[in-house]
Amino acid sequence: MQKEFFRNGHWPTLLAAFLYFDMSFMVWVMLGPLGVHISRDLGLDAAQKGMMVAIPILAGALLRWPMGLMVDHLGPRRTGQIGQVVVIGALAWAWLAGLPSLGAVHVMGVLLGVAGASFAVALPLASRWYPPHYQGIALGIAGAGNSGTVFAALFAPKLADMVGWNGVFGLALIPLTATLLAYSLLAKDSPDQPTPQPLSRYFTVLRDVDTWWFMFFYMVTFGGFVGLAGSLVMFFHDQYGLVPSVAGYFTAVCVFAGSLFRPVGGWLADRIGGIRSLQGMYLVITTSMVSISFLPTSRWVALAVFFVGMMALGMGNGAVFQLVPQRFRKEIGVMTGLVGMAGGFGGFVLASSLGFAKQYTGSFQIGFLIFGGLAAVAFVGMAAVRTRWRTTWGSPTVTTARV
Repeated sequence: MQKEFFRNGHWPTLLAAFLYFDMSFMVWVMLGPLGVHISRDLGLDAAQKGMMVAIPILAGALLRWPMGLMVDHLGPRRTGQIGQVVVIGALAWAWLAGLPSLGAVHVMGVLLGVAGASFAVALPLASRWYPPHYQGIALGIAGAGNSGTVFAALFAPKLADMVGWNGVFGLALIPLTATLLAYSLLAKDSPDQPTPQPLSRYFTVLRDVDTWWFMFFYMVTFGGFVGLAGSLVMFFHDQYGLVPSVAGYFTAVCVFAGSLFRPVGGWLADRIGGIRSLQGMYLVITTSMVSISFLPTSRWVALAVFFVGMMALGMGNGAVFQLVPQRFRKEIGVMTGLVGMAGGFGGFVLASSLGFAKQYTGSFQIGFLIFGGLAAVAFVGMAAVRTRWRTTWGSPTVTTARV
């Protein structure tokens, strides 16, 4: 099976998609791990800290749709190169000019959103090289690039202690420049690249109810993952009094679980079907979010609950994108942008609600309960569409993949 998988695709492109996604996600969420240092220097309150983390997530969400359109018109390889150049320029500006005010930090957050939009490029780049029955594992491997958030949580707080938080932007230029070079050498557009369609054609997918279901399902799984990835350093610092570097280590453990299990989720969805896999994941996500809302007194208990929750979120991410290419094969570029946009919006909801909950109630509880409620609605929604999906586009007469 492993030999057949590599024979059916193009592994240099898959590797390039992973590296691009990985380094882009590292810088996309960078303001979160640096948040304790930035808020201390700029005197930010809890709500301002929440918005500082949420703005790049929202920007990344909104930019995924236009990036998806660029993928279908320019090709994923060229679109990825353009995005990487923009992000490298933003990092150089932040490093050389500095970010002396909250407004400047917000502008940087918007520019970092281009890195978050890499999702709409990396997944179609990989997807178009692989047949339907390998979509789960192929997109799981490419999507495991969200492990870049681990590097941000693991290294950014400690490096900020050493060189200052502005200096971290300069250091990030090194791996991102190397990644751009490797991407340019390795990535190749698939010969199955669809013929560009008129722009109006892509808006027709919004009239399909399945588009909105996929957007909602991914809003919960990916939104939970990226929202927590950007917020947990400040959560562990504020709730348990951990110094930024230790809070970063705790966050890295949780984010690693979500990243590591994304391809596992794709593989499991290939084996038992994305619908069955997602139903189980939403149940675990709901339980973990409700459990953590009680804010256990032990930081180790909190770490364990977040680990399980992030594992389920990561597996859910992989399972959603085992299903999307089966339903929207010809529109995978724009659908990746749309679904990814919704996922980023979910991260914005979680990150901002945690900040506002802490600011106005003195506790993070309401923020976690809101997201747990969304996961419960997703569980019910998946049950509602299960029969229709399996008897229409998921029928064995239509696809060789398990749905």
